[in-house]
Amino acid sequence: MASFGWKRKIGEKVSKTTSQQFEAEAADDKGLVDTDDDVDWLHATKRRKEILLEDCMEKSKQLKDEGARLAENRRYSEAVHKWDEALQLTPEDATLYEMKSQVLMALHEMFPAVHAAEMAIQRNPHSWEAWQTLGRAQLGLGEIGLAIRSFQVALHIYPVSPELWKEDLTWARKLHEQQKKATKTKAMQAEAKEADVAHKSIPDYDFESDEIVAVCAAIAEKEKTMSATKTVVIVSASGTVETITEKEECSTTPDDAVFIRAR
Repeated sequence: MASFGWKRKIGEKVSKTTSQQFEAEAADDKGLVDTDDDVDWLHATKRRKEILLEDCMEKSKQLKDEGARLAENRRYSEAVHKWDEALQLTPEDATLYEMKSQVLMALHEMFPAVHAAEMAIQRNPHSWEAWQTLGRAQLGLGEIGLAIRSFQVALHIYPVSPELWKEDLTWARKLHEQQKKATKTKAMQAEAKEADVAHKSIPDYDFESDEIVAVCAAIAEKEKTMSATKTVVIVSASGTVETITEKEECSTTPDDAVFIRAR
């Protein structure tokens, strides 16, 4: 009959030092596995963000193109709506603001057009198209001096643009000269009006009228009578007062022709 023996546990004869070393190596391996998991998680998160950003940019580009087609068909309000949606996805896109400013000018909304162009310049100060659009919007508001400055900045950035030279800056300077002339003419008209009011405050008599001539003749006749008669008062030593009236003969009679008619 075979004897039965107790099975010993595995590792029972392994030394304590060896066992501790094995446990330490196992712990290191576990730490490496955890570190790799963290790296993979961070990489996955970063990749998801990149994919989301790419999706936003792609969707924004799609909305931008749709808005451009709508603007070409003069459906300006719909184009602005599309570009506003695109700006929600890519708020730093200066081109969207510049295109929006152009369409707002076509809708005669000048204040929003100026604001949109300024937003485009804030995001890309080196965009000569944005400066050009801002100048045109400022012209729409009547700010000719500011528009000239905007066109000059655009030309400083892109000096070879014939459109900026011939259409924008030349036209703005012409308007500026017309504005100066209009201001000068208005000032001269105001001065003339003030002088006219001052002149009207003095009565304008018509010295050639028959009534004035008749009055002058009557006055002359009265003066003639008074000059033809002389009255002399004599007081004697005794206190007696005696009045003597003498008449002078006038060889000529007044003629109406001698009066000078003043104007």
